[in-house]
Amino acid sequence: MNLSLKQLATYVSLLAIGSGAGVLGSQYFLRYERDNPSPPETSVLVKPLPSKPATPSMAAAIDEPNGTNFIAVAVERVGPAVVRIDAARKVVNSLPDAFQNPLFRRFFGNEMPIPRERIERGTGSGFILSADGRLLTNAHVVAGADTVEVTLKDGRTFEGRVLGSDPVTDVAVVKIDTNGLPSVQIGRSDNLIPGEWAIAIGNPLGLDNTVTAGIISATGRSSSQVGVPDKRVSFIQTDAAINPGNSGGPLLNDRGEVIGINTAIRADAQGLGFAIPIETAQHVADQLFAKGKVEHPYLGIQMVDLTPALRKEINQDDDAKLKVNQDQGVLIVRVFDNSPAAQAGIRQGDIIKRIDGKDVKTAADVQERVEASAIGKALAVDIDRNGQARTLQLRPATYPGKV
Repeated sequence: MNLSLKQLATYVSLLAIGSGAGVLGSQYFLRYERDNPSPPETSVLVKPLPSKPATPSMAAAIDEPNGTNFIAVAVERVGPAVVRIDAARKVVNSLPDAFQNPLFRRFFGNEMPIPRERIERGTGSGFILSADGRLLTNAHVVAGADTVEVTLKDGRTFEGRVLGSDPVTDVAVVKIDTNGLPSVQIGRSDNLIPGEWAIAIGNPLGLDNTVTAGIISATGRSSSQVGVPDKRVSFIQTDAAINPGNSGGPLLNDRGEVIGINTAIRADAQGLGFAIPIETAQHVADQLFAKGKVEHPYLGIQMVDLTPALRKEINQDDDAKLKVNQDQGVLIVRVFDNSPAAQAGIRQGDIIKRIDGKDVKTAADVQERVEASAIGKALAVDIDRNGQARTLQLRPATYPGKV
């Protein structure tokens, strides 16, 4: 029942549990993606924050006698807590593969070129969580750097220590050694409704403390839709302008509360920006501050949402050596060697029906259940294998980063 990589490419809009793999390209995939604008996706959901009394909307300020609107009020409150982060990292230019050939080495001798080091610099944004200098930003802003330069709105600069970075969610935390700093107020993103106000503050293109405003365009955008399929994040979409350098800055609601971290932009998009929900960012940041790392549960499977069209396509392909008997469910298309799924007996072609007694209908449902599970604790997975129901016990391992 095993499929070759070439055959997999024919059927799969790829979704990996704990895998950095992207989408396998094929004519079928391009056709499938065009006909199905919301393909199977990775989604990370975390426990919602405790309920708290709602803060009166700043939109009421638009009617104040002095003419100050709610955006200006929000920016005045939060702006001092938004910082610029300048990171520098060493990059080694490797030699072309041809120079590794012994014949080249023999010919060039001592004149063989040597790898060159260069310093790569980048600028992003961040925001202050607490008066003692705890900062939140994107992992890609500080990637490869142990220390960064942090510049406050008032012009002061500090050396910041990168305490932890999680590339899986693109969240990182930085600490600067000072006190009495302005800090942001945290809001909620789990109850956002498209059409609500959204305000972004950051340093796009090196232009410090730039403010843009728009609305929440959508919630729950998957990492594959956004163009970063290796992430485990369900993004907020906004039309507030987000440009290079905005990464790591806060996305605010009309009360001036942080509801997300501005992060991802699509090069082929105009007027579309994306942010990591603040609940996800806080959940990750708490672990990074405490341990310097985040442990994500991992099963070691790749899967796809079944549809009647996909089932028909698979069953009509004689080379696939796989017959699917259902129009709905989560089809396993790959099992990684030595993974928890492989050790538990999961196979290509299995269809996941339930996890710990709860029905799952999409790959996103499976991702949610796995992310909420505990590493090393048994997870009951009900599958359909060639029409026969089975229950297997899986014990999620720590996500290895690359598989």
